[in-house]
Amino acid sequence: MTIVESVEQINDLQIVRLQAYHDDRGRFMETFRKEWFPQRSWDRVQINRSNSKKGVLRGLHYHHRQIDYWYVIEGLLRAAVVDIRPDSATYLNSITIEMGGENSIGLFIPSGVAHGFFAITDVTLTYVIDNYFDGGRDEYGVAWNDPQIGMDWGAVEPILSERDRNNPLLRDIADEDLP
Repeated sequence: MTIVESVEQINDLQIVRLQAYHDDRGRFMETFRKEWFPQRSWDRVQINRSNSKKGVLRGLHYHHRQIDYWYVIEGLLRAAVVDIRPDSATYLNSITIEMGGENSIGLFIPSGVAHGFFAITDVTLTYVIDNYFDGGRDEYGVAWNDPQIGMDWGAVEPILSERDRNNPLLRDIADEDLP
């Protein structure tokens, strides 16, 4: 049976413990149902796939009008999330969660919660979003190594995109760009 659990460190963040069914042919698993997240409208769904080499770090990213639901198809990653919603009771709380391999979980990331991951191995991640991607108007970033956040990625020299290398510190983000 699939179980959806709230994560007490960050308001509205949820982990989905997925149930796999095995037989001599392989395994089957439901990875997403909109009914698991009744608090969101799923009228405009987009499903994306990301492939990352071992050592890649993506993030931290956040959105005002989009949630993410992550599921690792192959490989192992360390997901990192931090609440940067100034009005949240869990503001600046952060956690890391290993996903993939034998840890078959889904991760529901609410709007306004910054998120990213470090690829421990080569990894394939799928993610469902509840609004069509609009990178020009709803794609924001904060520095992955911001000392105010103090995220422990477990990464020594990560491979970063130009964009992620240049994301601002949280203190330098304009109020109108914060969630």
